[in-house]
Amino acid sequence: MAFIQLTPLNRARFERFKANRRAWWSFWIFSFVFVITLFAELIANDKPLLIWFDGKPFFPMVVTYSETEFGGDFDFTADYRDPFTQELIEEKGWMLWPPIRYHYRTINYDLPQPAPSPPSSENWLGTDDRGRDLLSNVIYGFRISVLFGFTITIISTIVGVAAGAVQGFYGGKLDLFAQRFIEIWSSLPMLYILIIMSSFVQPNFWWLMLILLLFSWMGFVGVVRAEFLKTRNFEYVLAARAMGMSDRRLMFRHILPNAMVATLTFMPFSLSGSVTILTSLDFLGFGMPPGSPSLGILLAQGKANIQAPWLGMTAFFIIGFMLTTLIFIGEGVRDAFDPRKS
Repeated sequence: MAFIQLTPLNRARFERFKANRRAWWSFWIFSFVFVITLFAELIANDKPLLIWFDGKPFFPMVVTYSETEFGGDFDFTADYRDPFTQELIEEKGWMLWPPIRYHYRTINYDLPQPAPSPPSSENWLGTDDRGRDLLSNVIYGFRISVLFGFTITIISTIVGVAAGAVQGFYGGKLDLFAQRFIEIWSSLPMLYILIIMSSFVQPNFWWLMLILLLFSWMGFVGVVRAEFLKTRNFEYVLAARAMGMSDRRLMFRHILPNAMVATLTFMPFSLSGSVTILTSLDFLGFGMPPGSPSLGILLAQGKANIQAPWLGMTAFFIIGFMLTTLIFIGEGVRDAFDPRKS
């Protein structure tokens, strides 16, 4: 028995989305890449996945071990990339490394030429201008960008849908004053606000999310408000109200499902917009802190190091792949929910 029972209408929408081969394959390719990046620590790390030493297992990714536990002389955190530490461990055991032996913070001090260095067997996509492995930065940066976009989209959807539902259902002065507030609030220059705030605090993941959430929720208000304004005068809504049904139940049980059609078609485009905003802020220097795994910072490095074309080409390809697949998925969702194509 299926765990999720689809209604005939939703089943037809799913079939229309599946029939759109471009959107269907984009969904699976994007999902596959995103799921892989969720396990970035198991794919790209400067610590072994498992150490078997003197008949005992050690898990460096979970527990911090000192060098003395492997027979070293100093009581500080073991550097597993140090040849001396590797020799100590291999004398009485072995190490299981991830496919990429670099964390996004790891600097390769044994480069054949000054950083940024070109792709090689050690660094598959080369290194950035600080000597960090480019592939590991791409993996971690892709994950941060998508998680940032997902979080912004989900929270802004909840806030925007709630605000639009209240405005459209009650109307009147509440809707009038709320619309004037949104017009004033949306006219504020978000970039200038970020520049001003960055002079007081150091921007980070959560700080950027808070600032962007203050503005991103307004994109969902319009579509939900319009649907509620139209639906609140339908006969079944008037009949339910005459029977004494509460406003809350009427809004979220009977009207909201109709408004969610427009919301769902808008969400993939909002996700791609959130990713683009984070990338743009990082590129301009007002985003994530220096040293963070960011695609925008990587793009800025490509601009500053035109003698290293692999930096700009890698950033362009990853950002283009991300946005292209998200746009194709959004178009597929939009066409699937389009009643004219039923």
